[in-house]
Amino acid sequence: GIGKCVAMDLARRNARTILACRSQERGQAAVEEIRAATGNPAVVLRLLDTGSLASVRAFASAVLREESRLDVLVNNAGVTGLPFAITSEGLEQTFTINYLGPFLLTNLLLG
Repeated sequence: GIGKCVAMDLARRNARTILACRSQERGQAAVEEIRAATGNPAVVLRLLDTGSLASVRAFASAVLREESRLDVLVNNAGVTGLPFAITSEGLEQTFTINYLGPFLLTNLLLG
């Protein structure tokens, strides 16, 4: 998708690139594909579920702790057509995944 294409382009430019994915398996496959296509070993996977504000907070905390700087943030993930559901945090699922999670992530990473 679009996110993978953006990550590929950043990696081709020799940027340290963090893929934030919900799925360990699919995310790791994307990391390996991008590394192989670009020759950039600085492509890493970090797990993130924007439908969970706890996951967003943990991801942002790890990035701020582990990375010396963050130059670009691409909020790309989103969903549509999910049935109505409430998250464990009491929020509507689609709204949380598409808006609240990315908004919180951006604000936590602003530093």
